[in-house]
Amino acid sequence: MALISRVGKRLRRIIQRPGSVELTRYEGLLRAVEKLEPELEKLADAELTERAEKLAGTLDGASTYTDDQLVEICALGREAARRALDERAFDVQLLGTMGLLTGHVVQMETGEGKTLAGALAAAGHAMRGRRVHVVTVNDYLARRDAEWMGPLYALLGVTVGWVEPSHAKDERKDAYDRQVTYGAVAEIGFDVLRDRLVTTVDDLVQPAPEVAIVDEADSVLVDEARVPLVMAGSIDHNDADEEVAKVVRRLRLGLHYETDTDGRNAWLTSAGASVVEKSLGGIDLYGESGSERLAAVNVALHAHALLTRDVDYLVRDGKVQLINAARGRVAELQRWPDGLQAAVEAKEQVTATDRGEILDSITVQALLARYPEVAGMTGTAVAVAEQLREFYRLEVAVIPPNTPNVRTDQQDRIFASPSQKLRAIEEEIRTVHETGRPILVGTQDVAESEELAEKLAKADLPCVVLNARNDAEEAAIIAEAGKKSAVTVSTQMAGRGTDIRLGGTDGTTREEVAELGGLHVIGTARYPSSRLDGQLRGRSGRQGDPGSAIFFASLNDDLVLSNAPDLPEGIDSDSETGEITDPAAHRQINHAQRVAEGVDLEIHRNTWRYTRLIERQRAELLEHRDKVLRTGLAAEELEQAHAEKFAELKEKLDDTERLEQVCREVLLFHLDQLWSDHLAYLTDVRESIHLRALARETPLDEFHRAAIPEFHKIIPESAVRAAKTFEEAAITEDGLDLAEAGVRRANTTWTYLVHDNPFDSDFEQTIKRVRSMMKMKKS
Repeated sequence: MALISRVGKRLRRIIQRPGSVELTRYEGLLRAVEKLEPELEKLADAELTERAEKLAGTLDGASTYTDDQLVEICALGREAARRALDERAFDVQLLGTMGLLTGHVVQMETGEGKTLAGALAAAGHAMRGRRVHVVTVNDYLARRDAEWMGPLYALLGVTVGWVEPSHAKDERKDAYDRQVTYGAVAEIGFDVLRDRLVTTVDDLVQPAPEVAIVDEADSVLVDEARVPLVMAGSIDHNDADEEVAKVVRRLRLGLHYETDTDGRNAWLTSAGASVVEKSLGGIDLYGESGSERLAAVNVALHAHALLTRDVDYLVRDGKVQLINAARGRVAELQRWPDGLQAAVEAKEQVTATDRGEILDSITVQALLARYPEVAGMTGTAVAVAEQLREFYRLEVAVIPPNTPNVRTDQQDRIFASPSQKLRAIEEEIRTVHETGRPILVGTQDVAESEELAEKLAKADLPCVVLNARNDAEEAAIIAEAGKKSAVTVSTQMAGRGTDIRLGGTDGTTREEVAELGGLHVIGTARYPSSRLDGQLRGRSGRQGDPGSAIFFASLNDDLVLSNAPDLPEGIDSDSETGEITDPAAHRQINHAQRVAEGVDLEIHRNTWRYTRLIERQRAELLEHRDKVLRTGLAAEELEQAHAEKFAELKEKLDDTERLEQVCREVLLFHLDQLWSDHLAYLTDVRESIHLRALARETPLDEFHRAAIPEFHKIIPESAVRAAKTFEEAAITEDGLDLAEAGVRRANTTWTYLVHDNPFDSDFEQTIKRVRSMMKMKKS
């Protein structure tokens, strides 16, 4: 059996199948780790720390690890964890540690101890003299894990900190000065953006990136990859066209407007156009004079027809708050591009937020590409192995569970309609609840979770609801989902990163719950990705616990209607319950999911194709900006352009250093402003690029033709503008009157996330044409 296993591993490696990293080398080191345990157990805490520091001395500056060094790191880490955390790392956790130390994404099942494996790997990299960022999916996990693992790091002589939104600049600097820093991907990314706008070296908070260990790697590297992080500066109030919003609010689907099957586009019918034109004073929407109102109508219609309250966003505390589609939680800093954001605010009749000018942005892929070394860990890596290889050049290593998984995954139950499906889910919950088993129900969105909770309450089946409305309490709620008789209704993967222990956090009824069958997981619909299905199932069966999982689905679920609406003929359902047992129904839902996965992958690729050029341009610009920031280049250029005024200013200030800073601020202002203008220009180009596709030109090539020459104007133009400002600015006691000369940076800045291109993409246009042709052929 062992021989077959080894042959299988080698075969997978040869044919480069996902999850093909060879683990035999690491498995062979585990016995050596175990042999060191008695020796290390005899050491006092100070002696253990001293030994770790001695190891760090031999590792300092090394580019790779020898087998002996991997053994020593794991042995010291196991002993430190035993003392500091009362946890002896399992062999599989040490395998995970070695996989992370050697630059892989390790797949470890839920409850198998990824947090400890990641901490040991972070400590190992720190001993090698590398600064390590442990990148998490949210701020709660960053702080929890840094504090939880703190005593472990201390015993190994490694310093640790974390960053979170409430931290001031000095606190951030202190956290990044530690050898290991935990932070949510957005928070680390926003610090990168802030650093790109500083005008003095002292204001930088992040050191040069070296090693990133990504927790929940599939979520961070795949789900978040299409969502750029944006730094904006305040311009003025963001007023939507209230009159247009009122008109659009009265329009009716099928009469005044239509939408496509995948819910991405809406357009006026001739009747709708007539109503809008008449309501707006008899204008011609499609004439030259009506073009601005037409744009406002289209955005308002998108907000009215395609964005749904309690699904795409919440209205809370008088504000529109977006819901993160990947995790079902409020994305506190996320918003749509300004026109659409304002339209939704007008639709909901809430106060409009300020309009922003984008100063800079960065994608998750570009953020992680800054690190020379990247590794990751997650429970579902194999499903996205090809994407990890394609976009990040990362290979997956599958770590076997410490205890075999005994969870029972039941076959999906399929129904003709969502209402019939909901009745069956209610009955399933009732039946299982009567046994005393805890139940976790995964829903698709806030509205569905609250509708189900209301039905359960009426049926005398009380439950706890976890969705975007109470996401602050999610860790506490999800931690108790394993208590006897508990029923927890959760949107998607809220609470990810928190174990569900049978019997709850105190574990008093653990054995009783285990005897009853453990946690029962119910999915109310299949997700757009099989990986997300697997994540929900994985909440049950932790560390060999008993458990079960089942998904309910309908042929009228959004997944099917959006991706495989043409159902095969002859599928019959039970006349009373509506349940369908025909295998064709299962095939149809699986097909719809594969289509959805394919669309998401192509959108990811499409986004990356466009942003790769932008990232290359940004890197070139940042190299020049850093030179301006750290040297006297700005002063040299301005002295050359205006020698007399430079000499006059130098005499007035009587400080060479102060003079350099004044010159630096002038040049950096224009450099940053031109980059902001360039980003706005590229956005306009990309949004209109599909028109070039209709002319049978390659959109990406056209994008490059437009973007490249404009970029090459930035650095020379910044020098010209800086010289002009320097010439025109009045000399005062404090130097130059920069504000009067127009050098005014945004008085307020903020950070947020924005979905990349929420309107039609080139690929979506192609998909629609293909679907139309298929329908024509069938008819």
